[in-house]
Amino acid sequence: MPVYEYKCKDCGEAFEVIQKVNDPPKTACDKCNGELYKVISSSGLVFKGSGWYVTDYSNKLKEPKKDGGDTDSKPKETKAAETASAKAQTVK
Repeated sequence: MPVYEYKCKDCGEAFEVIQKVNDPPKTACDKCNGELYKVISSSGLVFKGSGWYVTDYSNKLKEPKKDGGDTDSKPKETKAAETASAKAQTVK
């Protein structure tokens, strides 16, 4: 059965009620007999284990690549300078 959260407009009292989906909503506060409204809150549903996007496919949990993967022996600064000078020459 779902848990519904209610809040009183008069006294500010907030509480949760376990109700069936087809049960009528509560309308009066038990404390002050004021008007109630349903509070919309985030779901308590959490997916755990493997087989979910966050654990299997997301880049957030993967380790960053190590610098040993580049086969070119030139440092990055040298490559960037060569690329910039090559672009400057083609523009002329």
